[in-house]
Amino acid sequence: MRRVFFIVGPTATGKSELGADVARELSAEIVSADAFQIYRGLDLLTAKPDTSTLAKAPHHLIGTTSLHEEMNAEKFRRLALRAIEEINSRDRLAIILGGSGLYIKALTHGLAPLPASDPKLREKLNAMTLDELRSQLIELDPETARKIDVKNRRRVMRALEICLLAGKPASEVVAEGGLSAVALAKVDDSGLPGSPIPAAGVFVFRDRQELYARINQRVEAMFEKGVIEEVRASGATSATASQMIGLREIRELLEGRMSLLQCIAQIQQATRRYAKRQLTWFRWQTNFSPLNLSLLSHNEAVKWSLLRLLSGVRTRDV
Repeated sequence: MRRVFFIVGPTATGKSELGADVARELSAEIVSADAFQIYRGLDLLTAKPDTSTLAKAPHHLIGTTSLHEEMNAEKFRRLALRAIEEINSRDRLAIILGGSGLYIKALTHGLAPLPASDPKLREKLNAMTLDELRSQLIELDPETARKIDVKNRRRVMRALEICLLAGKPASEVVAEGGLSAVALAKVDDSGLPGSPIPAAGVFVFRDRQELYARINQRVEAMFEKGVIEEVRASGATSATASQMIGLREIRELLEGRMSLLQCIAQIQQATRRYAKRQLTWFRWQTNFSPLNLSLLSHNEAVKWSLLRLLSGVRTRDV
């Protein structure tokens, strides 16, 4: 039996504060489902919860992974399930809190049965140019080639690798497991069928203009608090860690290839676009109860979440 409740939604909605207060009310523990807050360091860039928020309830999978390490949905699923089991063994509820859609889906639906990487094949693929990889993928699986970022070498190579190992288009492999073609290239290791967790929880959001204003303010505050120095001291990062919004822009600023105002504006724009994608994904891909935080005070949102939680999760066997 697992006792789990989800609080999900786009960046900058106020999930961290809401989740912490809900967890405190129930003596629950939080498992973060954020693809970048899981990394150690770059606390400002990844908008990790502040110390007062973290003190309200135990938090798991925040700052637990080196910036040098690759992460993916399957690794996250294993770590999260282990944390959930530990929390439940203490007779406590686990609250899954985050906005990384693929990580959430890895828990609620499991993952497609993707073949594990083969060292010999990976060596051959590494020796190919991006154009060669792309051409072969288009020949073997034109559907996936249309849907993924074909300028991203890592994703093209992983999609091609799945085609060659499975003996059929990667899009077919993924469709059989219930994931999208875009999702397949984000899973770098084996994607094993999981034990899905019924999606009891809330999808929090805000009116778009308010959300965008919160994003803009948060990015400005990030710079005021010293994110430039944080990035300067970060050193090398893995391919997945390097996808953090703002990391490339600040590094270009440090190299003198971008002004401060340009850097801030580009990060704000990239974050707004990410939030828009998250909103669309959660609305279409999940059945969580919607909760518009623009219409409620913080205390009202906590009470509403507690009502939704107590009405179902305590009697649900997962």
